Amino acid sequence: MDKKFVAIGDIHGCVRSLKTLWNKLKPHKDAIHVFIGDYIDRGPDSKGVVDFLLDVRHDRECVFLRGNHEQMLLDALLNNEQQNWMYNGGDVTLNSYNNPRNVSEIPESHITFYKETKFYHESENYFFVHAGAPPHQTLEQSKQDSRSEHFFLWGREHLNAFETPWEKTVIFGHTPRPYPIRKPNMIGIDTGCVYNELGYGKLTAVVLPEAQFIQQESLD
Repeated sequence: MDKKFVAIGDIHGCVRSLKTLWNKLKPHKDAIHVFIGDYIDRGPDSKGVVDFLLDVRHDRECVFLRGNHEQMLLDALLNNEQQNWMYNGGDVTLNSYNNPRNVSEIPESHITFYKETKFYHESENYFFVHAGAPPHQTLEQSKQDSRSEHFFLWGREHLNAFETPWEKTVIFGHTPRPYPIRKPNMIGIDTGCVYNELGYGKLTAVVLPEAQFIQQESLD
């Protein structure tokens, strides 16, 4: 049988919401916890989120995926060009680190955390990824196709696909919706924790294989 998983959606610096949701997940502490990416930017305490994740990985088995916002931070670090990241919430992230002038001044333990995030994680029945998977090819084909890495971080075309050739259920975030997305072979769990718009403002986790959703209203 496939293992039990808990997948946790986009956090975006909302550390109070994350800590409260984490406590709600105690009954599932023996599951593998897969964080779907976008830990940083836009919300008030990106540093606090990463501090928390670095701590709790010793308490429960955790997998940390890379979101497009972590990729933008890493691109800024590599290219020494922060404008795109700043435009997408990086300024708020730097503020949480007491306003260093450059991303390179972020603590090394956090830089290592961002660098070690994975593009995807898979099990017998599930494929966990930040944004989604190309809807025109199998997951095996996507894993062999280097162009898929961009889709894993940024893609949304699968949301409009009538059907996909995926071999497994894809669990993803990235595209905020007022409610979790449930379609054949796909579950979306970004419910816009960092947004105040009507219907959003929730941090969502899904327990698998039961497909039980556990949510926390934003406290940030």
